[in-house]
Amino acid sequence: MNNNKYKLLLVEDDRHIVTFMTALLEANGYRVITAESRAMARTLYSSHVPDLVILDLGLPDGDGSALVTDFLESERTPVIVLSARCEESEKVRLLDLGACDYITKPFGSDELLARVRSALRSTRGHLPSREFRTGDLVIDYDARRVTLAGSEVKLTGTEYNILAFLSENRGKMMTYAAIIKAIWHEGVSDGSVKRLQVNMANIRKKLGARPGEVSYVVNELGIGYRMM
Repeated sequence: MNNNKYKLLLVEDDRHIVTFMTALLEANGYRVITAESRAMARTLYSSHVPDLVILDLGLPDGDGSALVTDFLESERTPVIVLSARCEESEKVRLLDLGACDYITKPFGSDELLARVRSALRSTRGHLPSREFRTGDLVIDYDARRVTLAGSEVKLTGTEYNILAFLSENRGKMMTYAAIIKAIWHEGVSDGSVKRLQVNMANIRKKLGARPGEVSYVVNELGIGYRMM
């Protein structure tokens, strides 16, 4: 079974809605990253590069409409607008800005899931290919597939997410804390660091790392990892 998950960025400041939607989406196989403001959404978007954004318009630091244009201009990520505003003119305005869908609050679980599936299915075929290449290593972000010298590297879902995160931050030393927060959404502890180190050892082994040779991912002991 393929454990790789689509990453969804949920931009919503109502904690009850966030809790409900996160539980629903994660129960249906999606990985959910949450932001409660425009500023936080921009930061998380840049670091995670989600496959889909679900965006509420009424945010504490301003109208969320501007984010639709931001996300489309950078990676052409599909955006589903979530709002209590039900005027037809408002829906048309957001769709004209580039949003792929518009859900009016309140909404049902089945409707939300259907809209998410539709957005991912219809949009991904039209997105430009997104790949990371270095040496013989290729990461196809759209297919969530990794190849080395033309042969597929079999990674678990967690291993893929770690490698993709490092590649998206190529050249930067990503601390244990930054990686653990991005992948598992938790703080640093002896257990979380050990879990990261075990996954990284597996990744480096699968990428053919050998003692004394330059690896695609280097480790600075006690600090973190960098994708070369």
